[in-house]
Amino acid sequence: MRVLRLQARQLRRFDTVEIEPASGLNLILGGNGAGKTSLLEALHLMAYGRSFRGRVRDGLIRSGETALEVFVEWEDEPPTPDQQQDGARKLRRAGLRHTGSDWTGRLDGRDVTQLGDLCAALAVVTFEPGSHALITGSGEHRRRFLDWGLFHVEHGFLPAWRRYARAHKQRNALLKRRGGADELGAWEREMADAGDLVTRHREVYLASLQAHIQPLLREWAPALGAIELSYQPGWRRDATSLDDALLLARERDMAAGHTSVGPHRADWRVDFDSLPGREALSRGQAKLTALAAILGQGEHQAVQRRQWPVVALDDLASELDRAHQRRVLERLDDWKAQVLITGTDAPAGLGEAGRMAAVFHVEHGVPRRA
Repeated sequence: MRVLRLQARQLRRFDTVEIEPASGLNLILGGNGAGKTSLLEALHLMAYGRSFRGRVRDGLIRSGETALEVFVEWEDEPPTPDQQQDGARKLRRAGLRHTGSDWTGRLDGRDVTQLGDLCAALAVVTFEPGSHALITGSGEHRRRFLDWGLFHVEHGFLPAWRRYARAHKQRNALLKRRGGADELGAWEREMADAGDLVTRHREVYLASLQAHIQPLLREWAPALGAIELSYQPGWRRDATSLDDALLLARERDMAAGHTSVGPHRADWRVDFDSLPGREALSRGQAKLTALAAILGQGEHQAVQRRQWPVVALDDLASELDRAHQRRVLERLDDWKAQVLITGTDAPAGLGEAGRMAAVFHVEHGVPRRA
């Protein structure tokens, strides 16, 4: 997957900004506050429906404006090896306008009614200064990580996820107005049916990720030893079914006004051979574990879809030491992914990795290619 053009309007400090990245490594350089990270935010917004620095309404829209707009044009590799050998590529375009509360979108010339459909079209994996929260933060980060990956590689997941989300919303509404047992029972059965599908997809996906994450961690943080990824479904599945768990929790949930069990409360964890738990990780080890998970997810998608997602690395030089920068860049070079890296200067390990890069300098709100 290769982004050909990225354009944003009314995004943070920018009135209008546009870049045309090269197919390989791209460096976006500039001083502090120049706006270089905002370019990655625009790309991330199209791929995830939100910035990695928060919600759209939390400062992403330029001061004094009512909405921001993002447009991305990219190439998709054909889905089969035969088509790839023929050199045929699919040109795709997507646009998103967001007010912070409402949005409109278009994909390949058609209106989009579900934000998930827009986000599932463009695949971007992002590592940024807050990415260690994937390992040390709340379960919401880890659920979002799993679900985003499944949107791109498992076509049956999105319908199941939407079924579950709808049933969950309906049950919560009934709990708040103290609905009857028959109504609650009907939505609990729907939650259970859809929730079991969501859970099975997540478990299979997480198990398959381990084979991609473990080799990266072995190379970058050998002291951590072997890892095991384990899924926690959001209820005590060893003791009861989800349908029964919802019934048993009904009285408690009615008092609280929300559903306390189910896949929306799921989580996953990384267990290390050489450490008692993730709480024992240093900040540097947590960053490397998160980076291995993010790039391992990208590699898994490359295997499943025969193309790498776009890789966005924000301020890589401040997140990794020189040796780890070099190792990461060497890996990315092997994978032939399109990469966008921001920083005040070029990563120290770039020359050692022997890789050439397209360089964009951001000055006075304008990115110019060197």
